[in-house]
Amino acid sequence: MSAVAEIYENARGPTDPAVPVVPVIPAVPFADPRGDPFLRTRFALPARPATFLRRQRLVDHLDQARETPLTLVNGAAGAGKTLLTADWAAGQRQPVAWLTVEVGDRRPGVFWAYVLQALHAWGAPASEAVEPPSDATGVDQRLLATLAAELNDRDQPVILVLDEYDRLTTAEVTEQLEFVLHHAGRGLHLVLVTRTEPLLPLHRYRAAGELTEVRAAELAFTSEEAVALLELHGLSLPLHAAGALVDRTRGWAAGLRLSALAARESADPELYLKEFEADRSTVADFLLAEVLKGQPEETQDLLLRVSVLERFCPDLANALTLRTDAEAVLARLHRANAFVEHLGHSWYQLHPLFGEILRAHLRERMPGLEPELHRRAAHWLRRCEFLPETLAHGAAASDWDFAADALVDDLAIGQLFTGLRSGDLTELFSPMGPEARSPAADLVRAAGDLSRYDLDRGLARLRSAEEHLADDAPEPAAAKLSLALLEALAARLTGCPALAERAAEKADELRQELPAHLLDRHPELNALLLTHLGSARLWAGRFEDARAALTAAAGSPGGASTALPREDSIEHLALLDYLNGWPGRAERRVLATVPEAERAGLPRPSGSGIGQLVLAAVAVDRHELGRAQALLDETAQLPSRTRDPVMAAGRALATARLLLVRGKARAAVEAADPAVAAAVVSPWAAGYEALFASAAHLAEGRPDEAAEVLQGVTGDQPVCAVEAAAIQVAAGRASAAIELLDSIHTAGRPGPAVTVRAALVRAQAAQCAGDTDTARKLVTQALLDARQERLRRPFLDAGAWMRPLLATPALHELAAGWLTPGLPRHGGQPRPESPSPPPPPLVEVELSGRERDVLERLARMMSTEEVAADLYVSVNTVKTHLKSVYRKLAVNRRGDAVRRARDLRLL
Repeated sequence: MSAVAEIYENARGPTDPAVPVVPVIPAVPFADPRGDPFLRTRFALPARPATFLRRQRLVDHLDQARETPLTLVNGAAGAGKTLLTADWAAGQRQPVAWLTVEVGDRRPGVFWAYVLQALHAWGAPASEAVEPPSDATGVDQRLLATLAAELNDRDQPVILVLDEYDRLTTAEVTEQLEFVLHHAGRGLHLVLVTRTEPLLPLHRYRAAGELTEVRAAELAFTSEEAVALLELHGLSLPLHAAGALVDRTRGWAAGLRLSALAARESADPELYLKEFEADRSTVADFLLAEVLKGQPEETQDLLLRVSVLERFCPDLANALTLRTDAEAVLARLHRANAFVEHLGHSWYQLHPLFGEILRAHLRERMPGLEPELHRRAAHWLRRCEFLPETLAHGAAASDWDFAADALVDDLAIGQLFTGLRSGDLTELFSPMGPEARSPAADLVRAAGDLSRYDLDRGLARLRSAEEHLADDAPEPAAAKLSLALLEALAARLTGCPALAERAAEKADELRQELPAHLLDRHPELNALLLTHLGSARLWAGRFEDARAALTAAAGSPGGASTALPREDSIEHLALLDYLNGWPGRAERRVLATVPEAERAGLPRPSGSGIGQLVLAAVAVDRHELGRAQALLDETAQLPSRTRDPVMAAGRALATARLLLVRGKARAAVEAADPAVAAAVVSPWAAGYEALFASAAHLAEGRPDEAAEVLQGVTGDQPVCAVEAAAIQVAAGRASAAIELLDSIHTAGRPGPAVTVRAALVRAQAAQCAGDTDTARKLVTQALLDARQERLRRPFLDAGAWMRPLLATPALHELAAGWLTPGLPRHGGQPRPESPSPPPPPLVEVELSGRERDVLERLARMMSTEEVAADLYVSVNTVKTHLKSVYRKLAVNRRGDAVRRARDLRLL
């Protein structure tokens, strides 16, 4: 063991070998070929500061790298590569020769003299046969061959670390180093610490499995490592806050360390680290000194100009610089790890902090240029059909007419309504002022107003756009098609089916004038048009026509881009099913939309909220009143509840039904009026209003008034008609009730909500006439139809006349378990009916064993973390099970899930 190695080993002493120690380097009595003394500092391991954080995952990787002859630690300035390698080297028990390369080492004689001296200083000297070079400019091949042979003969490999290797740019020296590395075999493990790609043929080493690489992605700090690093600086930061800092710095070691040093001087370190201005920090000083100021003027100019871009390619950079050399400059900057990151396919991006600093520097050095750069970028991006970035840069340049034209010309105005980008687009165009006067600007303003249900302002903007887009004006078809979409939406919101039909016809004509690829790129436009048309037809009571349009919308292609209109159309179809007497089918439609909405990332409830109202109405029919109220509450804050006629009427219907079954007849009458202005009266909405008014009269002892209110209800609305017939027979007008039932006609087989109520009305009429056998047969049929759908309300609403019938053994057996608790006899007489638990849903809820485990722990008020710990699974696994439980139970909250599970006897 050499003297240096012995000093090094003794310095470590009995301490933990993981603790880095800086060895003591003895005096070096030799000189380099120039006659200058060797600089001992170049052989010393860099000192690790007290705040240095050992990252064991990287140390382990470097340990594993000893299986390959070459290791490359490649990262940007301040990435922590030198301290990492020094920390690893200090933990090795065998000789590690360290050499910090300098610019002068480009001369072969100087470089190899320093390499030999590094080997000597760290206890792995060459023999006397290896004569040190005497000429600074050259090296004898014999020296290299002898050195390689001696290394190859060693029992234990020598580790040679060349730090700052990017300073060595001489091809001759690189070739010599490769020669020695190749012929040294297992006797040499070379570690290159560099900012740039070395000139060595790395591809050959990779192909042979002889190269280990530690690059920027691995050098980046994780959130957990950032927390530990900040703690070494005396700062305590929550993991989520550290994660945000890591995102902003991309885990850049110097950025984290410099930010921590500055934060220690702040009164609120956490707030400082969250909001610090990069351009006014020590980070800016570091990056400007280490990266920007070391570049030629032309390169600095390019970096400053592309700083306004999220990403860029050479052609785009050339458009901003008005030069043609961007390709070579960007490639060089990327190779030099100069905070220019390659995204693939010739696209690049700046490190986020570097970009912030450059933008601030741009404003200082070239004030007023930034808007022009955004304008140039917007025009280039529009030519290349990069719409989102076109809009962003058009807005940043305050060129609102250009941005609006781009959105409309691309047929992308529907994205303001699809829920995926609608929020971003609305925010992007929110600063647009009156200076934008193009027809497209009017269309974008109108779309924004209508998306917020601001009808007055939206309709005024539509009229302005329509004036600009007169039929004889030379405006593109895309703008006119966008106008047709907004007119269809306006027709839906104003309850005007005629206007919706005209808009749809106009859209069909305009589609013929547009290229197919443009229409295919935006399937959401047609899906929205069909949904608005179907909604307007539904409002007008044209159920079959509405079903045709809504079914076409529900089948639209496009994946996530049409997820919201497809969900909206399916929920409208569910309402149609409900209005036609098919509550179970309606429920299944709504629940089927939940998984796809979750996959598309749509909020819950999404769209208009009609689906929640359908579920609430179905829950009332099944006498699940608590669930019905919870579903109604979920829609209470939706803006569509008061401006969309179908939504408003649906909410009025569900709310009034709930109030009525709770015995609040007068409140039900008040709730039944949707209070929306519409161009035409909706027959089904008016029919339900009449029903609730009639029920209130009957409850208050005015049967004649109750019957009179029902004069406008006809067989064209089957569900309304059977409920009206029930009120008529309860008012003592059996013949009028039967006549109304006989007038009912449906396009197909009537749904159970129709057949069950109709059978009960006829049964009551028969019972009143003394025909008990007929009444029993009709109630039997009603029970059979209702049991599958779990329709309890028709029987609960029927009154006392049914109790003797349900007490008979045959009917008692049909009702037991889902309608009644069994009605056991007592003294030969049936007991009065006691409240029974809510029935299970139409579609039996099937939970997996693990989902039941999670649900049971929710009922015990355990947190997600506690559930995970109790079940020995991850938190993410628990969250996945929760999502599945919520979907199956059709709820959105924990408490609702527990209540619903108890209602269904799952707990």
